[in-house]
Amino acid sequence: MNKFKKIGLTALAASLVSVSAHAGEMSVAGSAAINVEGYSGENLDAGAGYSMGNQLTFSGSGELDNGLTVSLSFVLDQGDDETDVSGATAPFDSHSVKVSSDELGTLTFAGEGGSSAASSIDGTAAGDIWDTFDGARGAVTAVAVSDSGPGDNSLFYTLPSMMDGLDINLSYQPQGSGRESATGWGVSYTGIEGLTAQYALTDEAGTTAALSGDQTVWKVSYAYGPVTATASNSDFDVTTATSDQETSSYAISYTVSDEISITYGVEDIDMGSSTTDAEYESISASYTAGGMTISASMKDAENVAYGTASNQDFEYWSLGASFAF
Repeated sequence: MNKFKKIGLTALAASLVSVSAHAGEMSVAGSAAINVEGYSGENLDAGAGYSMGNQLTFSGSGELDNGLTVSLSFVLDQGDDETDVSGATAPFDSHSVKVSSDELGTLTFAGEGGSSAASSIDGTAAGDIWDTFDGARGAVTAVAVSDSGPGDNSLFYTLPSMMDGLDINLSYQPQGSGRESATGWGVSYTGIEGLTAQYALTDEAGTTAALSGDQTVWKVSYAYGPVTATASNSDFDVTTATSDQETSSYAISYTVSDEISITYGVEDIDMGSSTTDAEYESISASYTAGGMTISASMKDAENVAYGTASNQDFEYWSLGASFAF
């Protein structure tokens, strides 16, 4: 080996040794669940179905020499709807990288599972009862709620705190095949004890002009003693009026004790082209102790495809046990 190569390798080795290490931590949190549930209704009477849930969340963070904090989150969830390179169902779920500081705020890049400013808060006050009934149900296909979620490879930014209790966030969906980019903004206020108020507006970047528009969401909750009252509204408005949706909801929760709570909720979905609304109602109870939660719920759905036929009405019950570790 000649002298020049020796000098180069020596310098490289020295530079590698002299790189300062950055303190960081990696952790794994998990959850598991056992559930039994059943549906009833015209053309849908069947026995109970059993299922399990399992999820591991890998997360890590560290502070750089320049003061920035970088964190990574990766969820391993069997049965996720993503596919791998072979086309088979992949076990991977949402994953993201965050870069933050007190002065600059927080920038999140979501590789999968990203939310827009509006879709990050558009879960209904009653907890998305409709999601229990959407899709094929007996002889009908029940409605699903539309939103402006940008999906994979989206950006989300939370501004630095400007006043106590006020948070402002922005979202950006990059331009994709057959659609324009989309932006959104939202505010959240918690400056009054017991009150949480949220509002957001986000573009809906459809693949055509007729499917493009916006989503406006607001949600307000107030806790007074053991009672929490919540109301929400999501207005999905695009150029094609028949695709418009307005979802309104309210819920009342009562905390019986530190371990026991009961919630009653209602949802209503109004489709712009229909004179009949899809209506949902739910009552649920839970008991939590030492990382274990036992839950039970009864749900009722009417006019799930915006019609009044008897086969559009269903009932649902569930029992479950979940464990966090």
